[in-house]
Amino acid sequence: MHHPHISTPRRTDRITRTVGLAALALGLAFTAIPATAHAGDPAPPAAHLEAAATGLDDPAKKDIAMQLVSSAENSSLDWKAQYGYIEDIGDGRGYTAGIIGFCSGTGDMLDLVELYTERNPGNALASYLPALRQVDGTDSHEGLDPGFTAAWAEAASDPAFEQAQNDERDRVYFDPAVRQGTADGLGTLGQFAYYDAIVMHGGGSDATSFGSIRQRALAVASPPAQGGDETAYLDAFLDARVWAMEQEEAHSDTSRVDTAQRVFLRNGNLNLDPPLDWKVYGDSFHIG
Repeated sequence: MHHPHISTPRRTDRITRTVGLAALALGLAFTAIPATAHAGDPAPPAAHLEAAATGLDDPAKKDIAMQLVSSAENSSLDWKAQYGYIEDIGDGRGYTAGIIGFCSGTGDMLDLVELYTERNPGNALASYLPALRQVDGTDSHEGLDPGFTAAWAEAASDPAFEQAQNDERDRVYFDPAVRQGTADGLGTLGQFAYYDAIVMHGGGSDATSFGSIRQRALAVASPPAQGGDETAYLDAFLDARVWAMEQEEAHSDTSRVDTAQRVFLRNGNLNLDPPLDWKVYGDSFHIG
């Protein structure tokens, strides 16, 4: 669960997320690799399943990715305990909630509740949809207080809400990161570096968005898909990521790169294989 002593560095990672999160899925120049299937879709071909096992979308590696992000976002490896998390952390994005920090001010919380309500119309959050549409793009609580946080906690006990959070995480953050990482010829660690950057910075068009970070890296080194060295490219990407973080005072602690991803890279662990040892904000973590 959330540790209040690190709430400022942990959750202010949302500050540079752009309001137009849909731009991540729609606007970036990703290659035409099919998105992750949703419930009810036909099963993917066996060749896709085999390929998935080599990257971050392998189930075991995906769980590692969620633990790594949770160590920075929640000071805990127990990412599944975060479905019911909700708090306004004063970062100008309204309420921040759930496993990936969906925000009432940035559109992704609205998308989540719309998906959940489409699947389960009578849910505890459905009546707040008009208010969520109204406060989108602001830090306002108008129409949400005083009951929204209690309704979120109630919804979090519904497996359908957990699934909706998982699906929106995949659609907006995880799947685009894996697609672009795969297109760039990156292994599991590189795909994770992309994912963590999208989680913090969003996928809009501003100078510190994921797309801009990637462009800064490409100006320095070529990814494997363009004949470059993977380690050299990831070094350039992490340098660009640190630069983007340093543009915001709230990101001045760059340990989630310096004492986590950079450690794995120095160790040559491009496949993100356990055991993994890292630090975030001075706290030590281990996956055996």
